[in-house]
Amino acid sequence: MNSGFGWTRLKRGGFEGPPLRPGSMASALEDPVLIRPFRGHRAAVTGVAFNAEAAGLATSSLDRFLMVWKLKTQCRAYKFVGHAEAVTSVQFSPDGQLLASASQDRTVRLWIPCIHGESSVLKGHTASVRSVSFSHDGHFLVSASNDKSIKIWSVHHQRLLFSLFQHTHWVRCAKFSPDGRLIASCSEDKSVKIWDTRNKTCIDSFLDYGGFSNFVDFNPSGTCIASAGSNHTVKLWDIRMNKLLQHYKVHRAGVNCVSFHPSGNYLITASTDGTLKILDLLEGRLIYTLHGHKGPVLSVAFSKGGEKFASGGADAQVLLWKTNFDSFDYKEVLKHHIRRTHIDDPPHLLDIYPRSPHLHDEKPQSVEVNPTFDVTNTQTPDPPVIEISSSFSTADDVGSEGLQYPPASVLATSSKRQSENGSESAVHNGDTQTGISPSLGNALEHIVGQLDVLTLTISILEQRLTLTEDKLKECLENQQKMLLQGRQEE
Repeated sequence: MNSGFGWTRLKRGGFEGPPLRPGSMASALEDPVLIRPFRGHRAAVTGVAFNAEAAGLATSSLDRFLMVWKLKTQCRAYKFVGHAEAVTSVQFSPDGQLLASASQDRTVRLWIPCIHGESSVLKGHTASVRSVSFSHDGHFLVSASNDKSIKIWSVHHQRLLFSLFQHTHWVRCAKFSPDGRLIASCSEDKSVKIWDTRNKTCIDSFLDYGGFSNFVDFNPSGTCIASAGSNHTVKLWDIRMNKLLQHYKVHRAGVNCVSFHPSGNYLITASTDGTLKILDLLEGRLIYTLHGHKGPVLSVAFSKGGEKFASGGADAQVLLWKTNFDSFDYKEVLKHHIRRTHIDDPPHLLDIYPRSPHLHDEKPQSVEVNPTFDVTNTQTPDPPVIEISSSFSTADDVGSEGLQYPPASVLATSSKRQSENGSESAVHNGDTQTGISPSLGNALEHIVGQLDVLTLTISILEQRLTLTEDKLKECLENQQKMLLQGRQEE
């Protein structure tokens, strides 16, 4: 396979690529094309997210940093420093005024993505936080953690609202439905669960005995969910009929992330096998295989309008792509989805992807996009990186051009430390308040230090409990095997 940047077609039987639909992929100009790579992270890129206008791209990495890349005018990158350990997930709020990140340091952070780097810290998890996601109205956050819990936060008040417990292993991902009424989560306990946010209960569960899901998300109309499996599969479920709709096995290694096109007709997948694949959900087939990353691809996301998508890999690269293959009127499609998400109508045929559950071939016939030749001339030097220091203090102005986001009032009060009564609590850090005596400040710092020690102790106990549960499960499985063998011998 070629390396570098460009595209080639996989020929078969004298034809180039898969059979064409009217108005679909009529020429090479309609194939996805790599716009450019971005290099700035020093370790694997774990998350990618576009802002509302697709003018900015946020990325998270194991190097402990967030980066925001300006895609319009002069390209420039901003590095946000604050997390103490690897950053595992990142997402813009729907209006683009806030950025949320999750980290292995057991915290969630809310940032104002400007050159001052203001942020507040949400504490409550007792182990690594694997994912963070905004509700579609931007009022709430959901986070998933290795402490086996899912937590829902108020963005405006920056406090924990409630937690969901039923997973028996690490929770890898949690996402809101488009209308905010449901949450989908996936865990290493091999289950995908659907939660009702009003009743705070699990209302459905899908089990996959072949492996666990790394990622889960709703389609734009909120009628289906897609899961990315460690067992190389992608599955689509209808959540109203509790039915498996489609089952793809097109990757040669675990699938790490998926993203729905805004039309809901396409799904892009990112895999440890080093490729991205684009699935046509209406026809139930693989249409594109994209190469470009050197090693596992860990994250992928479409822009809000679907005209671009971005991918992040273990090679520390971020690749920005132009979609090209679909020319729907996105505004009309999105209006249709918004109408549908607020009404409990009977199932519509267009919502339920055709074709009964079927397993797709491991040797798919698709167009291969291997960026090697035609993008080389468009590659510009990597953009200058402006480092934005500590989240609690205002950094020096680093020039007249910055990220032009309006100030977000919700972080203006993030300087107060808050604690909630009861077993579920969150501590929020902020700027030092004026008018506090040194003795009181020292006492508060001591209390916070003790709380951190307590949090660490709980995390250690949680890990030990997990190990004990795993051992107990293994013993029970062995006991069942022995009983079955004994009955067979009798």
